[in-house]
Amino acid sequence: MITLNINNTNYQVDASAEMPLLWAIRDMVGLTGTKFGCGIAQCGACTVHVDGKPVRSCSFPIAAAVGKKITTIEGMKDKIAEAVQNAWIELQVPQCGYCQSGQIMSATALLITKPHPTDADIDAAMQGNLCRCGTYQRIRSAIHRAAEMIK
Repeated sequence: MITLNINNTNYQVDASAEMPLLWAIRDMVGLTGTKFGCGIAQCGACTVHVDGKPVRSCSFPIAAAVGKKITTIEGMKDKIAEAVQNAWIELQVPQCGYCQSGQIMSATALLITKPHPTDADIDAAMQGNLCRCGTYQRIRSAIHRAAEMIK
């Protein structure tokens, strides 16, 4: 058994240490807000935070997450995360919504490290998150709006 701390709760999972964290989160723990996108860490749909840093859970082995704090979209409840989620709603960012949990996880990580990002900062931080609907302008606007909300 492997113990994972996800959203401040310890979960015991019976899995190989090499299993991608995504499958433990979704299939073993039952938190389905984190999405499977490409499976090769290229689209960002599976983004979660491990010790506060965004990682692509589809290619992040469980063994690397042991003893660390894992946060999924379901656990995003602090002031910055709430500002991002409220900005997403206010500016109606999602279309199909599939990539949005990963987008919100990356946007929140950006605002934690850079509370007043420029467009270039946003583009750099979000370049690993793909949106097939092309909502990139709304995502950028929502990140700026969230930055205003957390002042």
